[in-house]
Amino acid sequence: MKPVIVTSPPRADLSTVDTLAEYGVATVHEALDRTGLLGPALRPIQHGTRIGGTAVTALCWPGDNLMIHAAVEQCGEGDILVVTTTSPSTDGLFGELFATALRYRGVRGLVINAGVRDVADLRALGFPVWSAAVSAQGSVKATAGAVNVPVVLGGQLVRPGDAILADDDGVLCVPRESVDAALSASQARLEKESGAREAFANGELGLDRYGLRRKLEELGVRYVTAEEYAR
Repeated sequence: MKPVIVTSPPRADLSTVDTLAEYGVATVHEALDRTGLLGPALRPIQHGTRIGGTAVTALCWPGDNLMIHAAVEQCGEGDILVVTTTSPSTDGLFGELFATALRYRGVRGLVINAGVRDVADLRALGFPVWSAAVSAQGSVKATAGAVNVPVVLGGQLVRPGDAILADDDGVLCVPRESVDAALSASQARLEKESGAREAFANGELGLDRYGLRRKLEELGVRYVTAEEYAR
C-alpha cells in the first residue's frame, strides 16, 4: 500500500444516486443480480434510516485513525465516508467529534469495517453509521495509510466515487458507471414485486405464482398425510 491521498476522484451523479437510494438496499441488490452487498457484518447503530451518497474511502492501520482525519478534508456534500483497516480491527476509530466535522461538510454518513464509539451522541446528532463493532477502545494517530483509493469490504471492491446505499438491511456499493443501469433495473424489480404483493394480498401462493410445484416434484418432494408420515 502506498501512503497517498487522492484528491477530486470522479463521482457518480448524486441526483441519480438519491433516486436509487429510494428503492432500498434489498431491492437494488436483487436488481443487480445479487451483487455489491458489503456483507452482514456491517450493522446500523440506528433504525429506520436510509441513505445514499458517493464514497470517500480511507484505509487505516488497526487501532489508528490518522487517515480518517485526512479523509475528512476530502469529503464534501453528498459523500459517505467508507473506512476499512489493513487487518481486522474492532477498535473505536470514529466518534462524535468526527461526526460533527463531517456534518459541517455535508457528509451523509459513515460505513466502517471496524469499531465506533460515542454511539448515543451519534444517534443524538442524527449522523448515520454502519459499523462492524461498537467499542470504547480508543486509537492512535501514528501510521500512514491512504485516502480515496480502492478498498475491499465484505469481499466487495469499493472505489472512491462509487454509489453507496445503506439502510436497515445493510450496505451496498454500486459502481459509479453502473448507477443509471441500476436505476432502470431497480424500477423493473419494484414493478415485479408490486405485482407479486397484490397477488399475495389476494391469496395467491408463491408455489403457484413462481411455478414452484414442478420444482418440488423434480426434487422428489412428496405430499403425505400426518398418518402416513408417522408410519
